[in-house]
Amino acid sequence: MLMKILFGVAVVLLAFIAFVATRPSTFKVERSTTMSAPPSVVFALVADFHKVGTWSPFLKPDSTRKDNYAGTPATVGHSIAWVSSDNANEGKMTIVSLNPPEQLQLELEFIKPFKATNGTVFRFERAGNGTTVTWVMSGQNGFLNKAVSVFMDMDKMVGSSFEEGLATLKNLAEAEAKTAAQAAPNDALVGDPAK
Repeated sequence: MLMKILFGVAVVLLAFIAFVATRPSTFKVERSTTMSAPPSVVFALVADFHKVGTWSPFLKPDSTRKDNYAGTPATVGHSIAWVSSDNANEGKMTIVSLNPPEQLQLELEFIKPFKATNGTVFRFERAGNGTTVTWVMSGQNGFLNKAVSVFMDMDKMVGSSFEEGLATLKNLAEAEAKTAAQAAPNDALVGDPAK
């Protein structure tokens, strides 16, 4: 009887492993939104990692996390490395290429709780007087990620965080654009004797 149970468990396990092996070997999560702010304003909020914590749900302020910034914002090599003692979270994000204010490409390295390297791209496309921002993350699906994807929809899980981040980014960018627009007429008056 015990042998039959063990044999049954082994068959189920092998079937599960075989099924997991058929899952996609790559993944891609993509979300977009349009905001009433010029590309330069939005780009500045994304290309400076000191500012990313104000809108990204992945880098929300955390008293247990230590952040280490390197390089000049909005340049290749600018990075943020983090270590969190609370949830054993460790990683690094680095700008690897950029074309201001149209595109920004990042390398996202996860060290803990699991190792992975994913590519992330932000595209900023003019849409009338505003900007359409597209946030894309892609990478390889190892066996563990494939197994997890059987039970959880990664696109839905990560995508909802992208949507949250883009909504916050939209609010910040639009507020900055509005402030700049209100200040512009006043700046034009300063030092102009004809006014």
